[in-house]
Amino acid sequence: MIVLAQVGGSPLETLLTKLLDGMALGAIYTLMALGFVIIYKSTQVLSFAHGAIAAVGAYLVAYFVTIINWPGRYLTALPITLTFIISASVGVAAAAVVGMVIERLFIRPMVGQPLFSIVMITLGIDIILRTVLGDLLGQGGQLDIGAPWGIFSVTTISGVIIPHSYVATIVAAAAAVVVLAVFFRSRTGTAMRASAFDQEAAMAQGISAGRIFALAWAIGAALAAIGGIFGSVAPRGFGVNQTTPFFALRAFPAIIIGGLDSIVGAVVGGFTVGIAEVLAGHYLSQFTDTLGIGFNNIVPYLVMMGFLLVKPYGLFGTKEIRRV
Repeated sequence: MIVLAQVGGSPLETLLTKLLDGMALGAIYTLMALGFVIIYKSTQVLSFAHGAIAAVGAYLVAYFVTIINWPGRYLTALPITLTFIISASVGVAAAAVVGMVIERLFIRPMVGQPLFSIVMITLGIDIILRTVLGDLLGQGGQLDIGAPWGIFSVTTISGVIIPHSYVATIVAAAAAVVVLAVFFRSRTGTAMRASAFDQEAAMAQGISAGRIFALAWAIGAALAAIGGIFGSVAPRGFGVNQTTPFFALRAFPAIIIGGLDSIVGAVVGGFTVGIAEVLAGHYLSQFTDTLGIGFNNIVPYLVMMGFLLVKPYGLFGTKEIRRV
């Protein structure tokens, strides 16, 4: 992961720059965590294939943007940012279809089976998708995402460095949260919430569990793809490669902190983890000899363990009462 460095400036300017960096990273974790939570909340399946789905989604976006160049090659008069958004939307839609196919072929036949078996299925899907991704990337091993925001696309306001890609990441995460909030107030969204609350009661009211499962996986895959896009854009990353699937694993602390079945928790957990990771990486860098290189990468897990000791079900997770 490449993090934009603050050169010079006052401590306050450095702090604000790092807070923006942390919010942008937290926005990516939020997108990933939202996908995790929606799938788990609707189907009670914790998908370990989420990272691979994110990487495949990001690859599809890169394919439509840089290789097919649709609709850029036909509508050359359109601004490059608009053509990127259109191409990325097509790629995200394709990722949603991949999510639906995975649910229909591998997850739905496992309904009612032991949870461990379903988890192993998702691990198998992860390995398959990562292998396919490696074959698609070929010898180069990397495909540029084609985003219009480069590493040098920055604005400086009162000494605070604002990369345009960070702004786009935060805006995308905010837009995703708003769209989900509106969706869950719709008829279909209400059916999904009802199914998540009590699947048998929802089915008794005529709600199709299969349709809800497919929709949950489609939304989860789409959110994972969006997270994969911004995780592959400079200065955070430089394209889709074999390490892209592992980015989603760093979002696990976010969903644990917020609560496995909480949408609000995914947002709070995502930004908490992102800001903590960036601030620790900057302010603890002087202790590298003691803590080791890359200490900031384990900070999210340390924060997660601290939260678990106090709130085992997360900040907003539903407590389970078991009789023994």
